Amino acid sequence: MKRFAIVIAFSLALVACTDTSGLSKDSSAPIRGNPDAVIAVTEFADLQCPACRAAHGKISTPILEKYGAQIRFEYKHFPLRSLHRFALEAAMASECAADQGKFWEYIDLVYAQQEKLGVDQLSRWATALALDEALFTRCLKSQIKRDTVLADYEEGKALGVSGTPTYFVSGQKVETGFDTLSAAIEAVLGGGMQKL
Repeated sequence: MKRFAIVIAFSLALVACTDTSGLSKDSSAPIRGNPDAVIAVTEFADLQCPACRAAHGKISTPILEKYGAQIRFEYKHFPLRSLHRFALEAAMASECAADQGKFWEYIDLVYAQQEKLGVDQLSRWATALALDEALFTRCLKSQIKRDTVLADYEEGKALGVSGTPTYFVSGQKVETGFDTLSAAIEAVLGGGMQKL
């Protein structure tokens, strides 16, 4: 137990010593689709969640292909840390990639190779995307994006999110599925749901 406490203390000391100059705590993750669209589609997801990986390919991407000009699609982090050991780290890494304009590319790569997810792999994906590795590593080691990720998580909890993936259309929770999400979008387009 004493050894574990020493390791934790040492890890926290390393985080505190990381140079954060030129780094931002804020998210720079872009909206997908039409940023000016009235209809908002929000997904709360966990990068280590197998169901989120499946939804990324079978729900989110096809929804964007069908309605991309009519919706603004926002990804929110909901790392299920009790189930997924690397979910928080992966979420922070995606935010570090966002600072270099590669948020969605990083998300796509993590889902495509989710079975490889681990602390060392996060940097390998940054290399594969030709990110500035020194900047990415500093961002990740500093944990400067932790509060941003956890703010998404708390927002999700306040909205009643309990698992991932969870979708909202114009502020209303929608059952996960391409057909249900599409129907909710069509309802807003037709005036059947309140536009927020």
